[in-house]
Amino acid sequence: MLSNEEPADTVILNELDLLGNLLADYEEEHHPMLAPTLADMLKYRMAEMSLTQDGVAKLLGISQSRVSQYLTGKSEPPMKVARAMSRELNIDAGIILGVG
Repeated sequence: MLSNEEPADTVILNELDLLGNLLADYEEEHHPMLAPTLADMLKYRMAEMSLTQDGVAKLLGISQSRVSQYLTGKSEPPMKVARAMSRELNIDAGIILGVG
């Protein structure tokens, strides 16, 4: 209920803030957002940059079959390729290394 000292806008904002926090807590507990994998980020960047597997291969200086292995999670990039992915595709190093 409203007190004589507190404006209605403040009460509504406080209630919305409380509901937002409750919703965030519920989502975090029941539907946590997992960190993307390297394959996820590669697919996302390929779509975003309109690149094919061959285009990614040329950009990174590797074979198309190696890109395919990264996209399926069958292989992890060596440090030189990881640096190129970070630089050329703007993928966070933590995601490339599987720690973020």
